[in-house]
Amino acid sequence: MTERITIIDTRILARNWGTLTNVTLDYRRRDGRVQRLEREIYDHGNAAAILLFDPTRRTVLLVRQFRLPAQLNGDDPDLLEACAGLLDGDDPASAAAREALEETGHAPRNIAHVCDCYASPGSLSEKVSLFVGHYDQSTLRHSGGGVAEEGEEIELVELPLAEALAMIGSGQIIDAKTIILLQHLALSQRRA
Repeated sequence: MTERITIIDTRILARNWGTLTNVTLDYRRRDGRVQRLEREIYDHGNAAAILLFDPTRRTVLLVRQFRLPAQLNGDDPDLLEACAGLLDGDDPASAAAREALEETGHAPRNIAHVCDCYASPGSLSEKVSLFVGHYDQSTLRHSGGGVAEEGEEIELVELPLAEALAMIGSGQIIDAKTIILLQHLALSQRRA
């Protein structure tokens, strides 16, 4: 399959915080048939997320913030999440550290890359680089809370790791990147 897809047309449908594009393409199926498809792709850049973990106390520091799409989908809009944000020209590790400092007031240490993932690759181009970093009283630089000019109003929520993991099963944590990071951390702690 040398030519799996041929882009026929791209039309920008909207451009604001990100860009919504309609793409018409010919897709060559495995059996050789060509099928014409249309897809809408939303692009607002790639991102990084970091789960803050205190290994001595076995706690995680999460943020709770308003998410309109969750509310429009009928869920509680105040989601518990790992710190995250767009790369904005930074490398992923630097962006993760920047977001942790803005949102929690902590400058994490021992930042380790976990993986990269697409949370919704059927329509979003965003790839998120996931990290775990350590925090404790010595990493605190300010009170956190996010950047008000960007519409952030962030509540810090510190939980024992075991409690945060239980909140996945109870539906209190439904953010994909946070679930991945918590489960990764739980598995890595078992091996340690």
